[in-house]
Amino acid sequence: MKTAQLSKASLSYVDEGTGRPVLLVHGFPLDHTMWDAQIAALATKVRVIAPDLRGFGRSPVAPGDAERGIMMEDFADDLVELLDQLAVHEPVVFVGLSMGGYIGWQFARKHGGRVRALVQCDTRAIADNDEARAGRIKTAESVTETGSGKVADAMEPKLFAPATFEKRPEIVAATRKVMETTPPAGIAAALRGMAARPDVTDFLPTIKVPTLVMVGEHDVISSAAEMKTIADKGEPVGRAKVRAGVHRSMYCVDRHRISPPKTRISRRAVPWWTALRPRHADRSQPPPVVPSPDP
Repeated sequence: MKTAQLSKASLSYVDEGTGRPVLLVHGFPLDHTMWDAQIAALATKVRVIAPDLRGFGRSPVAPGDAERGIMMEDFADDLVELLDQLAVHEPVVFVGLSMGGYIGWQFARKHGGRVRALVQCDTRAIADNDEARAGRIKTAESVTETGSGKVADAMEPKLFAPATFEKRPEIVAATRKVMETTPPAGIAAALRGMAARPDVTDFLPTIKVPTLVMVGEHDVISSAAEMKTIADKGEPVGRAKVRAGVHRSMYCVDRHRISPPKTRISRRAVPWWTALRPRHADRSQPPPVVPSPDP
């Protein structure tokens, strides 16, 4: 991996392929490796940038982050600064999962001119309620003593479909290892930031770039019904429900289920995948989609 020194922290990142840029932003408490299959497939067609967010993977927290938290817009600002250092000045296709989606809303809100298209996977637009907010703060305060393994215990059953546990245990084991090795300070900083995130529901209708929302059919964190509400808020927004998927729907997508995407997109909207295509290419067909490791 490469490392970029930013104004507030350093970020490690993968940068592969050439062409129009696609920015892959991981969820909590993961790192860029959750996108390994997507990176391998997309890098043959486009430029793929997949960072470890501040406090995750090989990107350390900055002094004081664990105590004050890293706001979602702070993560978004980090990403813009990374793109600037990489001389990526054209708009990107932003793909975010879960917390990466929270960051995506702030990226689009603050830096809308840097977004060509938006893909939001298993995420939410509403803020935490009081109970959820208190739970995040409690975990942020205790994770230094209890360790990242406790967070992994809580997250693991929410990330995968039952078939993945049974038939692809190596995927579960690899993801658990990532969670267990995430520094407690990074977990605490992100939890405080997610607890403080604003409700962006009123922002959704202002999004004018091609947008796709995706959700696992059985996701207990970001329900299909909630994601449908997000999709219905704005004209440019489309949606795709991934059958048998849970919170990490990227592991539940296969070529036959989403190529072309089963979305409902406004007639006035442009399918998100056209943002990946050169002007002379056939824009009626989506780019290659990574086959699912799931059966």
